[in-house]
Amino acid sequence: MSETAVPGASYAAAGVDIEAGDRAVELMKEWVKKTQRPEVLGGLGGFAGLFDASALKRYERPLLASATDGVGTKVDIARQLGVYDTIGHDLVAMVMDDIVVCGAEPLFMTDYICVGKVHPERVAAIVKGIAEGCVLAGCALVGGETAEHPGLLGPDDFDVAGAGTGVVEADRLLGADRIRKGDAVVAMAASGLHSNGYSLVRHVLLNQAGLSLDAQIEELGRTLGEELLEPTKIYSLDCLALTRTTDVHAFSHITGGGLAANLARVVPDTLHAVVDRSTWTPAPVFDLVGRTGQVERLELEKTLNMGVGMIAIVPEESTDVALSTLADRGVEAWVAGEITDRGDHTTGAELVGDYAG
Repeated sequence: MSETAVPGASYAAAGVDIEAGDRAVELMKEWVKKTQRPEVLGGLGGFAGLFDASALKRYERPLLASATDGVGTKVDIARQLGVYDTIGHDLVAMVMDDIVVCGAEPLFMTDYICVGKVHPERVAAIVKGIAEGCVLAGCALVGGETAEHPGLLGPDDFDVAGAGTGVVEADRLLGADRIRKGDAVVAMAASGLHSNGYSLVRHVLLNQAGLSLDAQIEELGRTLGEELLEPTKIYSLDCLALTRTTDVHAFSHITGGGLAANLARVVPDTLHAVVDRSTWTPAPVFDLVGRTGQVERLELEKTLNMGVGMIAIVPEESTDVALSTLADRGVEAWVAGEITDRGDHTTGAELVGDYAG
């Protein structure tokens, strides 16, 4: 037997640093605390987040709405730039703006952060962004998980995902059955690319064109990296405000698949949504992607939001109140189309005309 001792295997030797994980939890606590609602019980660190369901007794027939999502390859832009405190806004938007589509109030959210190596300050910055997003959505961040996967992910690689829950009164549930012929399609402006289509965007701008994230792009008025990391607009509280001031029939969150495909998801089989492109001008970044990659307009439109992040379908007579409500909340919005009979159309929504400008 050799006199030279062979060190035994350990979790740390395998690449997992438990102490770094504990440090990350301590750093994120102050941000999670900012999201707390009165219904949340306990603090960070338990095995499960607790939410007092007795708060739902005020509902006659409460329906719970749930959603889960991630941010996609936008996280790679954050990694390359070393900016981690905005990607959480994207995560909350992708989850909670799906939930509010049915008219549900966001209640709470959990997150999952997977990293190749735990850098406590980096993880805390990600959670900071998620917590800030939860505040904007009006929900609590009740828990989460940070998983370290050495060997599977590189030391600087990471991904994020989340799940959320909301509640809506059964007789206030929004959707296709409320939509009527003559309803107006109200568009809410996007803050930028949001969090969809980044595989195309990265392929065109970074791989094909070879642009640097640090490059100052004149038409954007800032660097490419700053544009690509612009956080996704969170519409949850804006949509809920509309439900209090107008008779909203439906919402549509414009994410993967583009405006027409997502709008069609909430239009009944007998009706058709017509959206007029001439009612708005997409932000310069959309033209940059299309022109640089010679991407056809229809391909862009089924991949990117083209400047519209959320749609509200309201009675035609309610448009003034709807637009006023959104303007008071600082949301740029306009009437972009209307609901008509389905006729010979094979899909529930279409874009017509040419973009303004």
